[in-house]
Amino acid sequence: MYQNHIAKPFNHPSALASATIQPPLRVGLLGLGTVGGGTYRVLRRNAQLIADRAGRHIKICMVAVRDLERAAVLVDGDVVLTDDPFQLVQNPNLDVIVESIGGTTIARELVMLSIAAGKHVVTANKALLALHGTEIFSAACANGMMVAYEGAVAVTIPIIKALREGLTANRVNWVAGIINGTTNFVLSEMDSNGLDFDTALKEAQRKGYAEQAPTFDVDGIDAAHKLALLASNAFGIPLQFDCVHVEGIRAVEQRDVEFAKRLGFSIKLLGVAQRTARGISLRVHPALIASSNLLAHVEGSMNAVMVHGDAAGLTMYYGAGAGAEQTASAVIADLVDVSRFMGLAPQNRVPYLAFQESAMASQPMVALADICFSYYLRVDLCRGTHGLDGLAPLLEVADVQLVQSELLENPGTSEYATLLLLTASGPQQNIDALVTSIEQQAGVLGPVKRMRIECLD
Repeated sequence: MYQNHIAKPFNHPSALASATIQPPLRVGLLGLGTVGGGTYRVLRRNAQLIADRAGRHIKICMVAVRDLERAAVLVDGDVVLTDDPFQLVQNPNLDVIVESIGGTTIARELVMLSIAAGKHVVTANKALLALHGTEIFSAACANGMMVAYEGAVAVTIPIIKALREGLTANRVNWVAGIINGTTNFVLSEMDSNGLDFDTALKEAQRKGYAEQAPTFDVDGIDAAHKLALLASNAFGIPLQFDCVHVEGIRAVEQRDVEFAKRLGFSIKLLGVAQRTARGISLRVHPALIASSNLLAHVEGSMNAVMVHGDAAGLTMYYGAGAGAEQTASAVIADLVDVSRFMGLAPQNRVPYLAFQESAMASQPMVALADICFSYYLRVDLCRGTHGLDGLAPLLEVADVQLVQSELLENPGTSEYATLLLLTASGPQQNIDALVTSIEQQAGVLGPVKRMRIECLD
């Protein structure tokens, strides 16, 4: 039997706000540059919206900067300014420190001091965590502090949260993506506008996508930092930046971009963390991916990450990979998480790297040379060489199968013709043997250009 109940009056949430809202989360900000300045602006602009979601206001109470006069113009008068970052991290009236100064030296020291002083830490510093994350997370665990870093990988894409929480039921098979906006912009310009590498890089610098010293980006190091973090969250392995195979895009020529398109591919700088029967493969390198793959359509400075899990199957995450307020979006999301979970016992919080510390375990690392790939090969030939005599015997000796070949006469270029070859998947040593043999043939001009093909299946 159902009984009648007298309905009680409903109080609108706004009527309860004053009773439920907590004291502000007190934040100290190290640096007021691109990331720090963006974080301050977004927090101020959306203060009430963020408080409505977090259950409390998030207030920047103190900022450490080098230029106090400039900072005084940018922040409200009730924010305490200092040019001594050590004074900030030792301030007992702060709950959390946002590290936005970058680098791996002073930033490491300040983060470790913050943790020792009982402060939670939010950072978007992927290099710091890739190189010193084990030490930092260990110290945080020992002191019961949180270290949040969503902004360190792919910025607006909540890929760390997806791996740590949304995909927690899955055995992850692989993670792959475009995780550096600078290199993707350069390759997109080479593809869409026919620019050579140097011209495309200068355009990236002009638009602010690339630093004036772009080594970390174009040489793949930035992507490798991010991949180390993704791999630990995906597979429960310790941070192992030194195990990432890293190649950049300096050697990618515009004509290879055009030839790849002709063959039905796009060239992208990919970061791939893959579980294999023999262990884990971590690699960053340019690769051809089929034009039908969603990653092939990620243009400009955008980022995208694919994850393949045994239960969820294939999922994809897409968004801006750089920018002041874009990074701020991720930093503030981390601050909201800190606000929500700081009252919980440490063992009840989301683990730093998705897995409980006791469950983290090393796994064998597989060298890139031990993985089978299909390859794109470009062979430049003397003009009038209509193909490569003796190619079939070379393929047979090297035990390499061809999927496709095409001879281009290069109209307008009198010096050479070009032979394009796509191989079936095979061991690198076989490809090495084939390339060496081809380069020794009469009529071959210079070294054979090779590039891996990623299937992502």
